[in-house]
Amino acid sequence: MGDRIVDCRKLNIALTAAAALMLVAGCSRTDNEPGPGGVTVSEAKALDDAAEMLESRDTASATDNEAATTESEKADK
Repeated sequence: MGDRIVDCRKLNIALTAAAALMLVAGCSRTDNEPGPGGVTVSEAKALDDAAEMLESRDTASATDNEAATTESEKADK
């Protein structure tokens, strides 16, 4: 009879863990669900990537302009 109690406890723990995992899995978002601003999660990621690319390009061109200005100042001296 003691083995049955242990088996019931193990089953109860396993069922509780399975229910908790299903609840957590149900809370995650898919890429097709609308997020803030009415865009999907995948669209928001794409927009973030594009903004990062543009910012890095702007930083690179600003660095190039500064280097060109410094070279021209050195040539004038």
